[in-house]
Amino acid sequence: MLTGNIFNIQKYSIHDGPGIRTTIFFKGCPLSCWWCHNPESQSSIPEMIYWGNKCIQCKTCIKCCPHNAIIWENGSLLTDKEKCTLCGVCVQKCPTIAREIIGKKMTVEEVMEEIEKDSVFYCESGGGVTFSGGEPLMQRDFLEALLKNCHQKKIHTVLDTSGYGEWHFLDRISRFVDLFLYDIKLMDDDLHVKYTGVSNQIILDNLKKLSKKNKNITIRFPVIPGINDGVQNIRDIGEFLTSIHIDSIELLSYHHIASGKYARLGKVYALEGTRVPNKDKIAEISALLRKYDLAVKSGG
Repeated sequence: MLTGNIFNIQKYSIHDGPGIRTTIFFKGCPLSCWWCHNPESQSSIPEMIYWGNKCIQCKTCIKCCPHNAIIWENGSLLTDKEKCTLCGVCVQKCPTIAREIIGKKMTVEEVMEEIEKDSVFYCESGGGVTFSGGEPLMQRDFLEALLKNCHQKKIHTVLDTSGYGEWHFLDRISRFVDLFLYDIKLMDDDLHVKYTGVSNQIILDNLKKLSKKNKNITIRFPVIPGINDGVQNIRDIGEFLTSIHIDSIELLSYHHIASGKYARLGKVYALEGTRVPNKDKIAEISALLRKYDLAVKSGG
């Protein structure tokens, strides 16, 4: 039975495409962006997340762990990731739900059941389902099966993607995607490698090819202060999009709301102290992009 790794299903979403939507978050991503607001999406395997603010330090988790993976040290609970098998016993026994396993396998049928629960909202609002992540292109068979099921049931589909994947697959599924939300971050390849971990060549080449199919594409550009908000990068994006006849872009302002997730996952947040871009900066970027005849929207 075909299964995929999912870490969240968000109901009543209004920021991931038109209307009221159900957003399916795939676990696993080939990129490791410094500003990623879903760090729990990067690894393709389940992970333990620890909510320190919920913990009452009762040490029940230490007592019940069958692998002795949890210890008390210097006034804190620490988990040895090499010993932890994610068996879930500590999650079940924790009286305050301070421990949680992120990510689970779901069948196509299980995901479709969740999607169809909200079908009445899709009809009334012009919404549908959005496949996001992580990177959905990493789970090709699972994504394709879901897209085909939605297509058969006439459910509007959005694919939110970095574009980092094999073209022949992207080409094959494109007829089942009603709208692409396609990320562009940095045009300079060296900087793209530095801040995301991968080259942008596959991403840009795929976007060129996709644009020739006259697909409905909206570019999403995360505005990260000091990294990609410089004039040259903005101009390069504008020129590139104009050259491939894409006419709309959405600006997503950096925020640090997700910084706490890194701590709960035991990861280091690389952009600690980075400030949220102010309205004047977003207006400046918008004005520059409009010079390339782009329809610019400021998102969340």
